[in-house]
Amino acid sequence: MSTDVDRSTRLRLGVEIWIVLGLSLGRSAVYAIANILERLSADTALRDQAASINTSLAERPWVDLGYQLLSIGFTLVPVALALYLLSEPGRSVLKQIGLDRARPLRDLGWGIALAAAIGLPGLGFYALGRAIGITVQVQPAGLDAYWWTVPVLILHALKNALLEEVIVVAYLMTRLEQMRWSVPAIIVASSVLRGSYHLYQGIGPFFGNVVMGVVFCLFYLSRWGRRRTMPLVVAHTVLDIVSFVGWALLPASLLAALGVM
Repeated sequence: MSTDVDRSTRLRLGVEIWIVLGLSLGRSAVYAIANILERLSADTALRDQAASINTSLAERPWVDLGYQLLSIGFTLVPVALALYLLSEPGRSVLKQIGLDRARPLRDLGWGIALAAAIGLPGLGFYALGRAIGITVQVQPAGLDAYWWTVPVLILHALKNALLEEVIVVAYLMTRLEQMRWSVPAIIVASSVLRGSYHLYQGIGPFFGNVVMGVVFCLFYLSRWGRRRTMPLVVAHTVLDIVSFVGWALLPASLLAALGVM
């Protein structure tokens, strides 16, 4: 689609964006904002509060597994919607946003590099946030210990990566460009959205994820990123796997020593 669009087209694209976000991460952002307001109004300080992620959904293991897989599947439906809306006749939408396997080694290398660049400072930022009281205790893996716990946590990590990077980067940035937003405004919008739906974890994770969003957006637009979503998905998946599986497998004493408990 040409970037030279008329007012009616910009209005249609704007409505489309609100619908996609309302079904996915925009909805999460609204709930996260409501959650942080509730936390800040509570008698307990943020540092003494906790947020659990990837919790059990049923008491019986096989029922819990079924619900986990259903949750992962339905959460990815907005991703399918975004890809469908971006698709053009005769052109692969996965190739269009760089979510294909055209450059596997390059994408893997950049993804791991981005994960390292974001993950290590992010861990320190989380520990700092806990120390100064602006971050709640985040428990990334609240599942009970079953044979399927680690595989499901890996699927959750991949699900989060696809949901966030396809919608917040590939879809949103494409549509805002078509609406003739400036590059700085697009980066701010994408990054603030990323930070907003992490507000349930506290004020610290909001700013940490805004920084992550800026880095990801700049890389995506750079000559190294080449508007490919795959490196971002790889990086995000690696970060979440380390967080989710590490929390589930590492002893509590080591997690406390790292400052994440």
